[in-house]
Amino acid sequence: MKDLKTTNKLLLILVIPVVFYLLKLLSFIFIPLVAAMFIALLFLPLMRWLAKKSVSKTFSIIIVVSLMVVGIFSTFELVKISSQEILSADSELIEKAELKMNNLVLAFEDFSGIVRESDEDALSYYLKGNNLVDYGGVFGMLKSTLSMFVMTIFFTILLLSESINFQKLMHNTLLKTKHSSVKTFIKIEKDIIKFVFVKFVISFFTGVGFTIACFAFDISFPIFWGLFAFIINFIQMIGSLISIACLSVFALVEIDSTGTLLFFVLSITAVQAIMGGVLEPVFMGKTFSINVITVLVMLSLWGLIWGIPGLIMSIPITVFVKIILEQFPKTMVISSLMAGSGPKVK
Repeated sequence: MKDLKTTNKLLLILVIPVVFYLLKLLSFIFIPLVAAMFIALLFLPLMRWLAKKSVSKTFSIIIVVSLMVVGIFSTFELVKISSQEILSADSELIEKAELKMNNLVLAFEDFSGIVRESDEDALSYYLKGNNLVDYGGVFGMLKSTLSMFVMTIFFTILLLSESINFQKLMHNTLLKTKHSSVKTFIKIEKDIIKFVFVKFVISFFTGVGFTIACFAFDISFPIFWGLFAFIINFIQMIGSLISIACLSVFALVEIDSTGTLLFFVLSITAVQAIMGGVLEPVFMGKTFSINVITVLVMLSLWGLIWGIPGLIMSIPITVFVKIILEQFPKTMVISSLMAGSGPKVK
Protein backbone atom coordinates (compact mmCIF):
# COMPACT_ATOMS: atom_id res chain seq x y z
CA MET A 1 0.00 0.00 0.00
CA LYS A 2 2.85 2.35 0.89
CA ASP A 3 4.57 1.57 -2.41
CA LEU A 4 1.31 2.28 -4.27
CA LYS A 5 1.00 5.72 -2.64
CA THR A 6 4.60 6.50 -3.56
CA THR A 7 3.97 5.40 -7.15
CA ASN A 8 0.85 7.57 -7.37
CA LYS A 9 2.76 10.60 -6.09
CA LEU A 10 5.54 10.05 -8.62
CA LEU A 11 2.99 9.70 -11.42
CA LEU A 12 1.33 12.93 -10.31
CA ILE A 13 4.68 14.75 -10.38
CA LEU A 14 5.22 13.46 -13.94
CA VAL A 15 1.68 14.24 -15.11
CA ILE A 16 1.59 17.90 -13.95
CA PRO A 17 4.36 19.12 -16.35
CA VAL A 18 2.68 17.19 -19.19
CA VAL A 19 -0.65 18.91 -18.43
CA PHE A 20 0.96 22.36 -18.48
CA TYR A 21 2.76 21.49 -21.72
CA LEU A 22 -0.55 20.48 -23.32
CA LEU A 23 -2.18 23.68 -22.06
CA LYS A 24 0.55 25.66 -23.79
CA LEU A 25 0.58 23.54 -26.94
CA LEU A 26 -3.22 23.69 -27.31
CA SER A 27 -3.55 27.29 -26.11
CA PHE A 28 -5.56 28.17 -29.25
CA ILE A 29 -8.34 25.96 -27.82
CA PHE A 30 -7.94 26.36 -24.07
CA ILE A 31 -7.66 30.17 -23.99
CA PRO A 32 -11.03 30.71 -25.74
CA LEU A 33 -12.60 27.89 -23.70
CA VAL A 34 -11.51 29.30 -20.33
CA ALA A 35 -12.40 32.87 -21.37
CA ALA A 36 -15.81 31.65 -22.56
CA MET A 37 -16.36 29.89 -19.23
CA PHE A 38 -15.82 33.12 -17.31
CA ILE A 39 -17.96 35.13 -19.76
CA ALA A 40 -20.76 32.56 -19.50
CA LEU A 41 -20.61 32.76 -15.70
CA LEU A 42 -21.15 36.51 -15.93
CA PHE A 43 -24.27 36.14 -18.04
CA LEU A 44 -25.81 33.10 -16.32
CA PRO A 45 -27.79 35.24 -13.81
CA LEU A 46 -29.29 37.18 -16.74
CA MET A 47 -30.12 33.90 -18.49
CA ARG A 48 -31.89 32.61 -15.39
CA TRP A 49 -33.81 35.89 -15.00
CA LEU A 50 -34.94 35.74 -18.63
CA ALA A 51 -35.99 32.09 -18.14
CA LYS A 52 -38.20 33.17 -15.20
CA LYS A 53 -39.81 35.72 -17.53
CA SER A 54 -40.65 32.82 -19.90
CA VAL A 55 -38.18 34.01 -22.55
CA SER A 56 -37.01 31.18 -24.77
CA LYS A 57 -33.40 30.06 -24.43
CA THR A 58 -32.67 30.89 -28.08
CA PHE A 59 -33.90 34.47 -27.71
CA SER A 60 -32.04 34.80 -24.40
CA ILE A 61 -28.79 33.80 -26.11
CA ILE A 62 -29.47 36.34 -28.87
CA ILE A 63 -29.89 39.05 -26.20
CA VAL A 64 -26.64 38.06 -24.48
CA VAL A 65 -24.68 37.95 -27.76
CA SER A 66 -26.15 41.36 -28.69
CA LEU A 67 -24.94 42.81 -25.39
CA MET A 68 -21.47 41.38 -26.05
CA VAL A 69 -21.44 42.89 -29.56
CA VAL A 70 -22.46 46.30 -28.16
CA GLY A 71 -19.65 46.10 -25.60
CA ILE A 72 -17.10 45.15 -28.26
CA PHE A 73 -18.33 47.89 -30.60
CA SER A 74 -18.07 50.49 -27.80
CA THR A 75 -14.51 49.37 -27.06
CA PHE A 76 -13.65 49.58 -30.77
CA GLU A 77 -15.01 53.14 -30.90
CA LEU A 78 -12.87 54.15 -27.92
CA VAL A 79 -9.80 52.62 -29.57
CA LYS A 80 -10.62 54.49 -32.79
CA ILE A 81 -10.94 57.82 -30.93
CA SER A 82 -7.64 57.29 -29.13
CA SER A 83 -5.97 56.29 -32.42
CA GLN A 84 -7.21 59.49 -34.05
CA GLU A 85 -5.64 61.42 -31.16
CA ILE A 86 -2.25 59.85 -31.84
CA LEU A 87 -2.47 60.22 -35.63
CA SER A 88 -3.32 63.91 -35.28
CA ALA A 89 -0.15 64.59 -33.26
CA ASP A 90 1.87 67.45 -34.74
CA SER A 91 5.45 67.12 -35.88
CA GLU A 92 6.64 69.47 -33.11
CA LEU A 93 5.65 66.93 -30.45
CA ILE A 94 7.45 64.12 -32.31
CA GLU A 95 10.60 66.22 -32.66
CA LYS A 96 10.46 67.14 -28.97
CA ALA A 97 10.06 63.47 -28.04
CA GLU A 98 13.08 62.51 -30.18
CA LEU A 99 15.17 65.26 -28.58
CA LYS A 100 14.24 64.20 -25.05
CA MET A 101 14.91 60.53 -25.80
CA ASN A 102 18.30 61.40 -27.30
CA ASN A 103 19.18 63.38 -24.19
CA LEU A 104 18.16 60.46 -21.98
CA VAL A 105 20.30 58.05 -24.00
CA LEU A 106 23.26 60.44 -23.83
CA ALA A 107 22.84 60.79 -20.07
CA PHE A 108 22.79 57.00 -19.72
CA GLU A 109 25.94 56.72 -21.86
CA ASP A 110 27.74 59.25 -19.65
CA PHE A 111 26.62 57.49 -16.49
CA SER A 112 27.63 54.00 -17.69
CA GLY A 113 30.80 55.07 -19.53
CA ILE A 114 29.65 53.83 -22.96
CA VAL A 115 31.59 55.37 -25.87
CA ARG A 116 30.03 55.37 -29.35
CA GLU A 117 32.29 55.34 -32.40
CA SER A 118 29.64 56.88 -34.64
CA ASP A 119 28.76 60.61 -34.79
CA GLU A 120 25.07 60.07 -35.57
CA ASP A 121 22.47 60.86 -32.96
CA ALA A 122 22.17 58.36 -30.13
CA LEU A 123 18.60 57.26 -30.81
CA SER A 124 19.24 56.47 -34.48
CA TYR A 125 22.47 54.65 -33.58
CA TYR A 126 20.79 52.21 -31.17
CA LEU A 127 17.70 51.71 -33.30
CA LYS A 128 19.66 51.24 -36.53
CA GLY A 129 18.97 47.92 -38.14
CA ASN A 130 16.02 47.20 -35.88
CA ASN A 131 12.74 46.97 -37.67
CA LEU A 132 10.32 48.17 -35.00
CA VAL A 133 7.26 47.25 -37.01
CA ASP A 134 7.17 43.65 -38.17
CA TYR A 135 4.10 43.69 -40.41
CA GLY A 136 4.11 39.93 -40.82
CA GLY A 137 4.11 39.52 -37.04
CA VAL A 138 1.35 42.13 -36.64
CA PHE A 139 -0.91 40.46 -39.21
CA GLY A 140 -0.22 37.07 -37.68
CA MET A 141 -1.15 38.37 -34.22
CA LEU A 142 -4.34 39.97 -35.58
CA LYS A 143 -5.29 36.72 -37.32
CA SER A 144 -4.67 34.72 -34.14
CA THR A 145 -6.64 37.24 -32.03
CA LEU A 146 -9.59 37.17 -34.43
CA SER A 147 -9.57 33.37 -34.47
CA MET A 148 -9.56 33.19 -30.65
CA PHE A 149 -12.32 35.82 -30.48
CA VAL A 150 -14.60 33.80 -32.80
CA MET A 151 -13.88 30.59 -30.86
CA THR A 152 -14.61 32.40 -27.56
CA ILE A 153 -18.02 33.52 -28.85
CA PHE A 154 -18.70 29.97 -30.09
CA PHE A 155 -17.78 28.37 -26.74
CA THR A 156 -19.79 31.02 -24.86
CA ILE A 157 -22.91 30.18 -26.87
CA LEU A 158 -22.37 26.45 -26.21
CA LEU A 159 -22.02 27.08 -22.47
CA LEU A 160 -25.05 29.37 -22.27
CA SER A 161 -27.18 26.93 -24.26
CA GLU A 162 -25.93 24.17 -21.92
CA SER A 163 -24.56 22.14 -24.79
CA ILE A 164 -21.55 22.12 -22.47
CA ASN A 165 -22.87 21.98 -18.90
CA PHE A 166 -20.03 23.07 -16.63
CA GLN A 167 -21.82 22.12 -13.42
CA LYS A 168 -22.54 18.58 -14.66
CA LEU A 169 -18.97 18.31 -15.93
CA MET A 170 -17.67 19.10 -12.43
CA HIS A 171 -20.11 16.59 -10.96
CA ASN A 172 -18.97 13.80 -13.28
CA THR A 173 -15.23 14.44 -13.05
CA LEU A 174 -14.37 16.13 -9.75
CA LEU A 175 -17.24 16.30 -7.29
CA LYS A 176 -19.19 13.05 -7.20
CA THR A 177 -22.16 14.28 -5.14
CA LYS A 178 -24.72 16.52 -6.81
CA HIS A 179 -25.20 18.75 -3.77
CA SER A 180 -21.47 19.42 -3.51
CA SER A 181 -21.11 20.16 -7.25
CA VAL A 182 -24.09 22.57 -7.24
CA LYS A 183 -22.85 24.35 -4.10
CA THR A 184 -19.32 24.66 -5.52
CA PHE A 185 -20.61 25.90 -8.88
CA ILE A 186 -22.71 28.59 -7.18
CA LYS A 187 -19.70 29.75 -5.15
CA ILE A 188 -17.48 29.86 -8.25
CA GLU A 189 -20.13 31.81 -10.15
CA LYS A 190 -20.67 34.27 -7.31
CA ASP A 191 -16.95 34.89 -6.69
CA ILE A 192 -16.02 35.25 -10.36
CA ILE A 193 -18.90 37.68 -11.00
CA LYS A 194 -17.91 39.75 -7.99
CA PHE A 195 -14.25 39.79 -9.01
CA VAL A 196 -14.93 40.81 -12.63
CA PHE A 197 -17.52 43.45 -11.65
CA VAL A 198 -15.28 45.07 -9.02
CA LYS A 199 -12.23 44.87 -11.30
CA PHE A 200 -14.17 46.47 -14.17
CA VAL A 201 -15.47 49.34 -12.02
CA ILE A 202 -12.06 49.99 -10.40
CA SER A 203 -10.28 49.84 -13.78
CA PHE A 204 -12.87 52.16 -15.32
CA PHE A 205 -12.43 54.84 -12.67
CA THR A 206 -8.65 54.37 -12.79
CA GLY A 207 -8.79 55.12 -16.52
CA VAL A 208 -11.01 58.15 -15.86
CA GLY A 209 -8.54 59.35 -13.23
CA PHE A 210 -5.60 59.02 -15.65
CA THR A 211 -7.54 60.89 -18.35
CA ILE A 212 -8.39 63.76 -15.98
CA ALA A 213 -4.76 63.94 -14.80
CA CYS A 214 -3.56 64.15 -18.42
CA PHE A 215 -6.05 66.95 -19.16
CA ALA A 216 -5.04 68.81 -15.98
CA PHE A 217 -1.30 68.68 -16.80
CA ASP A 218 -1.81 69.16 -20.56
CA ILE A 219 -0.40 65.73 -21.47
CA SER A 220 -1.13 64.64 -25.03
CA PHE A 221 -3.45 61.71 -25.85
CA PRO A 222 -5.49 61.73 -22.57
CA ILE A 223 -8.15 59.35 -23.94
CA PHE A 224 -5.50 56.89 -25.07
CA TRP A 225 -3.79 56.91 -21.67
CA GLY A 226 -7.12 56.47 -19.88
CA LEU A 227 -8.00 53.51 -22.11
CA PHE A 228 -4.52 52.06 -21.66
CA ALA A 229 -4.79 52.32 -17.84
CA PHE A 230 -8.26 50.74 -17.95
CA ILE A 231 -7.13 47.72 -19.99
CA ILE A 232 -3.74 47.13 -18.37
CA ASN A 233 -5.28 47.34 -14.90
CA PHE A 234 -6.90 43.93 -15.48
CA ILE A 235 -3.43 42.42 -15.09
CA GLN A 236 -3.31 42.02 -11.33
CA MET A 237 -0.59 43.88 -9.40
CA ILE A 238 1.85 44.52 -12.25
CA GLY A 239 -0.72 46.24 -14.49
CA SER A 240 -0.88 49.31 -12.26
CA LEU A 241 2.92 49.57 -12.19
CA ILE A 242 3.13 49.31 -15.99
CA SER A 243 0.55 52.06 -16.54
CA ILE A 244 2.30 54.45 -14.11
CA ALA A 245 5.75 53.72 -15.59
CA CYS A 246 4.65 54.18 -19.24
CA LEU A 247 2.73 57.40 -18.61
CA SER A 248 5.55 58.80 -16.45
CA VAL A 249 8.11 58.19 -19.21
CA PHE A 250 5.82 59.87 -21.75
CA ALA A 251 5.20 62.81 -19.39
CA LEU A 252 8.97 63.24 -19.13
CA VAL A 253 8.92 64.18 -22.82
CA GLU A 254 6.22 66.84 -22.48
CA ILE A 255 6.83 68.34 -19.04
CA ASP A 256 9.97 70.44 -18.73
CA SER A 257 9.66 71.38 -15.07
CA THR A 258 10.97 68.69 -12.71
CA GLY A 259 8.59 69.80 -9.95
CA THR A 260 5.55 69.63 -12.24
CA LEU A 261 6.63 66.21 -13.52
CA LEU A 262 7.02 64.93 -9.96
CA PHE A 263 3.60 66.26 -9.01
CA PHE A 264 2.05 64.60 -12.08
CA VAL A 265 3.66 61.24 -11.26
CA LEU A 266 2.44 61.55 -7.66
CA SER A 267 -1.06 62.33 -8.94
CA ILE A 268 -1.39 59.23 -11.13
CA THR A 269 0.26 57.12 -8.41
CA ALA A 270 -2.35 58.44 -5.96
CA VAL A 271 -5.13 57.43 -8.38
CA GLN A 272 -3.78 53.89 -8.53
CA ALA A 273 -3.20 53.75 -4.77
CA ILE A 274 -6.74 54.92 -3.95
CA MET A 275 -8.45 52.71 -6.53
CA GLY A 276 -6.32 49.57 -6.27
CA GLY A 277 -4.93 49.86 -2.75
CA VAL A 278 -7.97 51.17 -0.85
CA LEU A 279 -11.28 50.84 -2.71
CA GLU A 280 -10.69 47.50 -4.43
CA PRO A 281 -9.83 45.56 -1.22
CA VAL A 282 -12.84 47.19 0.50
CA PHE A 283 -15.23 46.10 -2.26
CA MET A 284 -13.66 42.66 -2.56
CA GLY A 285 -13.84 42.12 1.19
CA LYS A 286 -12.61 38.72 2.29
CA THR A 287 -13.89 36.92 -0.80
CA PHE A 288 -10.44 36.45 -2.33
CA SER A 289 -8.12 35.62 0.53
CA ILE A 290 -5.15 34.86 -1.72
CA ASN A 291 -1.74 35.93 -0.53
CA VAL A 292 0.68 37.98 -2.61
CA ILE A 293 3.14 35.10 -3.15
CA THR A 294 0.38 32.96 -4.67
CA VAL A 295 -0.65 35.84 -6.94
CA LEU A 296 2.92 36.37 -8.18
CA VAL A 297 3.45 32.63 -8.76
CA MET A 298 0.17 32.34 -10.68
CA LEU A 299 0.92 35.46 -12.73
CA SER A 300 4.30 34.02 -13.69
CA LEU A 301 2.91 30.55 -14.41
CA TRP A 302 -0.07 31.57 -16.58
CA GLY A 303 1.90 34.37 -18.21
CA LEU A 304 4.52 31.81 -19.23
CA ILE A 305 1.88 29.37 -20.53
CA TRP A 306 -0.61 31.73 -22.23
CA GLY A 307 1.09 35.13 -22.44
CA ILE A 308 -1.08 38.23 -21.99
CA PRO A 309 -4.40 36.28 -21.87
CA GLY A 310 -2.85 34.17 -19.11
CA LEU A 311 -1.87 37.28 -17.14
CA ILE A 312 -5.42 38.65 -17.39
CA MET A 313 -7.13 35.38 -16.45
CA SER A 314 -4.61 34.25 -13.81
CA ILE A 315 -6.57 35.49 -10.78
CA PRO A 316 -9.99 34.09 -11.87
CA ILE A 317 -8.24 30.77 -12.58
CA THR A 318 -6.58 30.91 -9.15
CA VAL A 319 -9.93 31.61 -7.48
CA PHE A 320 -11.45 28.65 -9.35
CA VAL A 321 -8.58 26.31 -8.36
CA LYS A 322 -8.71 27.44 -4.73
CA ILE A 323 -12.46 26.81 -4.47
CA ILE A 324 -12.05 23.33 -5.97
CA LEU A 325 -9.20 22.49 -3.58
CA GLU A 326 -11.36 23.53 -0.63
CA GLN A 327 -13.81 20.73 -1.41
CA PHE A 328 -11.38 17.89 -0.62
CA PRO A 329 -9.90 17.22 2.83
CA LYS A 330 -6.55 16.14 1.36
CA THR A 331 -6.11 19.38 -0.61
CA MET A 332 -7.52 21.84 1.91
CA VAL A 333 -3.99 22.40 3.22
CA ILE A 334 -2.94 23.65 -0.25
CA SER A 335 -5.94 25.98 -0.29
CA SER A 336 -4.93 27.28 3.13
CA LEU A 337 -1.38 27.88 1.91
CA MET A 338 -2.77 29.83 -1.07
CA ALA A 339 -4.72 32.01 1.33
CA GLY A 340 -1.93 32.26 3.88
CA SER A 341 -1.86 34.72 6.72
CA GLY A 342 0.07 37.46 4.95
CA PRO A 343 -1.11 40.37 2.80
CA LYS A 344 -4.14 39.60 0.65
CA VAL A 345 -4.49 40.26 -3.05
CA LYS A 346 -6.09 43.58 -3.86
